[in-house]
Amino acid sequence: MARARAEPRGESVFAERFAVFAECLLTGVWIAVASLGVVTYPAAFAAGARHLRRRTGHRAGGWREFAADFRAALRRGWAVGLAGWAAAAAAWVDVQAVRAGLPGGPLVGAVGLFAVLGLAVTGLRAAAVWAPGENWRALLAAAGRRSVLDPAGSFLLVGGAVLTCCSALFVAPLAVPVLGAVTAAAVAVEERHRRR
Repeated sequence: MARARAEPRGESVFAERFAVFAECLLTGVWIAVASLGVVTYPAAFAAGARHLRRRTGHRAGGWREFAADFRAALRRGWAVGLAGWAAAAAAWVDVQAVRAGLPGGPLVGAVGLFAVLGLAVTGLRAAAVWAPGENWRALLAAAGRRSVLDPAGSFLLVGGAVLTCCSALFVAPLAVPVLGAVTAAAVAVEERHRRR
């Protein structure tokens, strides 16, 4: 009799975890659509992270709440997106220096690569804790400190970013839902850091 009671409970745990996984993939599609505005990607990740926090907290929320969060995050988040593109342009210049064989090019390229990875991790961590009314500058400063003080969590997010890039290289459409998985990883890393 006890075994019969344990089985449905195990199925519900499986169903709950599968539902969260499916929600992550759907959130990735929402993030990709919201990021089409070029500088809107920080707001899209912030809205996606907030949606996933609602989902894992067993609170209601769907596309409308995501859209409202996206609009709220975009009010100041577009400047963060613009700064991110500026960092990407600087990294591209570093890569060109390496390719041209300039003296010190490999060192500049390595520093540029680590800087871009650090900025990406910081941005993901800031987006993972964003809430309406939050100041992006303060969020990014605190996320930068957490990125340095929690290297294991930062390494997990670098792995997620690499997974997204590899997915895009091998099967481009697969990179879209993986964005939700990376966002979920950022939420989990921040929750892990908060509990420690």
